Amino acid sequence: MAENNPIVLPYDVAAVRADFPILQIEHSPGVPLVYLDNAASSQRPASVIDGMTTYYRTYHANVHRGIHKLSEQATEAYEEARKKVRRFINAGNKREVIFTRGTTEAINLVAQTWGRANFQPGDVVLSTQMEHHANIVPWQMLAAEKGIRVLYVPITGDGLLDMTAFERMLANNPVKLVTVMHGSNVLGTINPIRDIADKAHAAGALLLVDGAQSVPHMPVDVQALDADFYAFSGHKMVGPTGSGILYGKRDILEAMPPWIGGGDMIERVTFDGSTWNELPYKFEAGTPSIAEGIGLGLAVDYLSELGMERVHAHEQALTAYALERLIEIPGLTLYGPQDASQRGAVMAFSLDRIHPHDLAQVLDAEGIAVRAGHHCAQPLHSLFSVGATTRASFYLYNQPAEVDALVEALYNAKKRFTI
Repeated sequence: MAENNPIVLPYDVAAVRADFPILQIEHSPGVPLVYLDNAASSQRPASVIDGMTTYYRTYHANVHRGIHKLSEQATEAYEEARKKVRRFINAGNKREVIFTRGTTEAINLVAQTWGRANFQPGDVVLSTQMEHHANIVPWQMLAAEKGIRVLYVPITGDGLLDMTAFERMLANNPVKLVTVMHGSNVLGTINPIRDIADKAHAAGALLLVDGAQSVPHMPVDVQALDADFYAFSGHKMVGPTGSGILYGKRDILEAMPPWIGGGDMIERVTFDGSTWNELPYKFEAGTPSIAEGIGLGLAVDYLSELGMERVHAHEQALTAYALERLIEIPGLTLYGPQDASQRGAVMAFSLDRIHPHDLAQVLDAEGIAVRAGHHCAQPLHSLFSVGATTRASFYLYNQPAEVDALVEALYNAKKRFTI
């Protein structure tokens, strides 16, 4: 970090980094690991890893069904994790918190249950041009099945949602559902969810929010946002893979049919038919990912102790510094808002004519892990007439020196590819 650019961070980053075993290793002998692929998946602290190991070593059993000690202990830990998530996002009731395998499964659950039950031919899903494939493809699949239309709100040249176009499209179409990401995994854009919710509800539509890039990075209050559905993943918030949450307002969830049939989601089964279990179990058929659910609860513990306000402040400071350093590089095109207050800690960019895959490989040789590709957002990349970008994304354990390492490596790459 340059001496004339001191950054005041809200907590001791070195102490936080000490909690993450993988950050103590070297990328290769003498080369430290600089992990900047957090938008894809974060790393896990020892408390999450050890807690999941303890479950497997000392009280593994199936949940909800057994009356023996191990089953009761596992059930208690699993359901306690649900309560932790409820408090973390301020859901109104634990019955509004449904365990899933991640954001993708949560969105598909809504499409295949609420969507199938409520859409009629000609109805409209209003999405946006910046969405992840997980919030595009399920609606396209449903459109082919139900005869509905999917429309996309455009973005402005600086990567913000065009709210004037949003209001116009909402007024001129029979929109039944608005679905939007809270934070973009490419542009970094933070969308005005409460304003979108108010406008959607005034038009008689429900709102589904993809929170994969927001819950890990900032305080999220689903009641204050007034989202009808809110989906996010555990593996992006220092939790395990294969874990995630669908929040839904209780009255809406109560009226929805189940999705997957089987054990635990039923109240009674006869040869003539079945009746469904109460919420949230109606949507949690079969043996759940128990260790992953417990691990997600432990991740919530870690984030809650650190404080999401401090996490967000840390990332805002790091984002502002990264923006300042990256835009100084000749030939670098940075996508998304240039104001740190309008974006999360995601930096997708192009550098001269260097292919993103080549650039990522060169950076990796210097110990810097970034992502290269379309980041499951091909339609968005097509708007910028690029097939792929390089993406660096920061999290609560990253530090200014890692921004400097990235910038230095990018300058080195420019020299290497200069003919």
